[in-house]
Amino acid sequence: MVETFLKQTEIIISTAPVESVLEEADELTNAFEIRKAVIEPSMHGQRLDKALVEYVPEFSRSYVQQLLAAGLVLVNGIRANKASSKVKIGDAVEIELRPTPQSQAFRPEAMALDVVYEDADVLVINKAAGLVVHPAPGNWSGTLLNGLLARDPVFSLVPRAGIVHRLDKDTSGLMVVARHREAMDRLVQAMAAREISRQYLAIADKPWIGKPVVTVNAPIGRDPRNRLRMGVVNLLEHPGKPAQTDVHWLGNSRDGCFVRCVLHTGRTHQIRVHMASIGHPLLGDAVYGGASHLQMPRQALHATRLAFKHPISGLPLVFSAAMPADMCAVLEAWGLRYNAAQDTENNNAAVR
Repeated sequence: MVETFLKQTEIIISTAPVESVLEEADELTNAFEIRKAVIEPSMHGQRLDKALVEYVPEFSRSYVQQLLAAGLVLVNGIRANKASSKVKIGDAVEIELRPTPQSQAFRPEAMALDVVYEDADVLVINKAAGLVVHPAPGNWSGTLLNGLLARDPVFSLVPRAGIVHRLDKDTSGLMVVARHREAMDRLVQAMAAREISRQYLAIADKPWIGKPVVTVNAPIGRDPRNRLRMGVVNLLEHPGKPAQTDVHWLGNSRDGCFVRCVLHTGRTHQIRVHMASIGHPLLGDAVYGGASHLQMPRQALHATRLAFKHPISGLPLVFSAAMPADMCAVLEAWGLRYNAAQDTENNNAAVR
């Protein structure tokens, strides 16, 4: 009869919004993950902490012990906090994975990073699409944070490995990272004061109609109809924050439009939400209603320009990252061409 017990693990993801620790950085989410399992015969009589590690192999046994001490483990529906207690065949366990001081340290993982600029104070990278910035449920490893820790141990001494702002997993482009606490504090202040310029290239549904430049000034908060995404909200009725994006039209095809977006604030999914709100969801962005495209398996969004004053020397720094191959392929298929030099010249003239 014992042969009928098979190892089972169920994963449930849940997220809830919290205030960002950086005034103008992307909103963080107080995310947790619940894993459910049934103790199999081979584990009968084992210590609880040792058995639980089998269901969270990406974490250490001491991390599991911290979860037990915090009351985040249930055995047969009863809260368990004694690591040395023994498990029995068929016991139903439920583990709530939450950040702990140990998990916040994370592990270094060597990976190739496209470094655009580096000095003793800051690092600027061109993040590839598909790379997650911070460890979170479903992506506890293989993130940019893990890569930074492997690149230089100095990042372990800075909160969040020096990451000042985020890009979504499937958004490519430029990010700045601080190499020490003073640089991070000053960059955070600059972000809050809107002194860091961030510009994006995007490909969106439907041809552009109307003025070549549009300012979208619409508050963003958790979508009250779908808590797993963001949306434009009425601040009198729902929590949210002011958000502003300037959208510059660059080209049209019969299928959609090509635009440059300039951020004035840094809300979660800001460009994706604002573009959808004006009837032009990003190509490949299924979350916000964007059409699918064979050459664009992600949202067509790239952080192309980053400009800020060096946090220590005060010297102005401006960086640019060429549009990635997948977005270039879509433009070519649509018969559009991006003149980066001309756009940069026009952009600089507008900034002046």
